[in-house]
Amino acid sequence: PVRFGNMAAPMKYFWDGTVAAWQNGTLAGKPACVFTASSSQHGGNETTLLSMMLPLLHHGMLLIGLPFTQPELSMTTTGGTPYGPSHISGTSGNPVLSDSESRLAFIQGQRLANLVKKLSRP
Repeated sequence: PVRFGNMAAPMKYFWDGTVAAWQNGTLAGKPACVFTASSSQHGGNETTLLSMMLPLLHHGMLLIGLPFTQPELSMTTTGGTPYGPSHISGTSGNPVLSDSESRLAFIQGQRLANLVKKLSRP
């Protein structure tokens, strides 16, 4: 979830504890993607996605985003950015994703799976 335009404290705490993995390069070259949710259209989804990417980049991970070739990205009035899928829950915390939010999340998952397949080929 978004916390003032940043990743939630438990996630930050997790990444702060990965110094040994960073020093050993354990996650270098591994595929990754990010997604988030906020209560409003301008709740900080994009900055949160970017802040979540920073530790992944420091670890040398390969990030997958969403290209503008996906029509839902240009048409959505709810969640979705080139940095990754997002969900706008509203102030009531609606857990139901819009059609475009679901589609963009599915597409990013497909893109991540395709990268994993390509990287696993000999």
